Amino acid sequence: MTTRTKGLLYLSKSDILHLGGDTSALYMDAIHQALSRHAAKEFVQPLKPYLRWRGAEGHIADRIIAMPAYLGGAAPMAGLKWIGSKHDNPSRHGLERASALIVLNDAETHYPIAIMEGSLISGMRTAAVTAVAARYLAREGFQHVACIGCGPIARMQLTTLLEQFPSISIISLFDLSPVASARLREELQQRFPRVEFLIAASAEQAIRRAEMVVTCTVASEPYIPFEWLARGTFVSNVSIMDVHKEVFLQVDKVVVDDWDQSNREKKTINQLVLEGRFSREKLHAELGEIVIGRRPGRESADEIILLNPMGMAIEDIACAQAVYQKAVDAEVGTWLSLE
Repeated sequence: MTTRTKGLLYLSKSDILHLGGDTSALYMDAIHQALSRHAAKEFVQPLKPYLRWRGAEGHIADRIIAMPAYLGGAAPMAGLKWIGSKHDNPSRHGLERASALIVLNDAETHYPIAIMEGSLISGMRTAAVTAVAARYLAREGFQHVACIGCGPIARMQLTTLLEQFPSISIISLFDLSPVASARLREELQQRFPRVEFLIAASAEQAIRRAEMVVTCTVASEPYIPFEWLARGTFVSNVSIMDVHKEVFLQVDKVVVDDWDQSNREKKTINQLVLEGRFSREKLHAELGEIVIGRRPGRESADEIILLNPMGMAIEDIACAQAVYQKAVDAEVGTWLSLE
């Protein structure tokens, strides 16, 4: 199939949901393949530009990001995710914080072949990264997960983990908004009745008793010290700014998805590098290196391991390609003409 015969396929969020886009099965293999291609250097991924215009008054989560990438392998694909974020969208406008579009381009002709709603794919691929990482970095058979922040990203993270890891029996939730944590508990309890959902009184209370921690906040300042982490904890630092600098220096292993993406934009790793306290040499691995077996994952039950996933465009393109192929096979979506 080429764009010359089929044109441009448009997929709405409802189309993607119809294809199973809110379940982890659609994303896990795509993320595994993307990470493997990353480790094999079969990709092109420019550093993503952040579009901001509010200056010092702007929140760290207020931006629009362009994320282009080419992903090689047996079925090469190129494309772009264009994702906007405004931290107060839920409270001020009744909207989700993030919105996105993904464009796929044929790697042979460079013609666009699909455009699709991207916020669902973006959130679910981020959750799949956490789940893939947990297979290598979390304790085997881990049971207790703490989730800090209880919005849409938390829902996707926890849904994916619960679908992929039957051993999970306890989820501790904390959000600055008690309404948000109560709402998420009710929603997940209906879907996963086997699991006990606890609402913690503080982030510290949730984290101290967990074997795995997932951050899903819009925090602009760190609040998690090393002392809160029990031996053997795996932290997926999804929202990036939650963990104190010293945690990066005191954990047994620091893993990132992509070093160049992580060491920029004045993020925590970049601050430590500029201070001379961290470097590429002190990094344990990029996640793809662990996935393909080039570097070890967890080597003992007592290790505290921190994953700092900035999010890569190749992950979005891999997942969007999987969605696109499933849509073509199922004849879902709307074909548009480029003429």
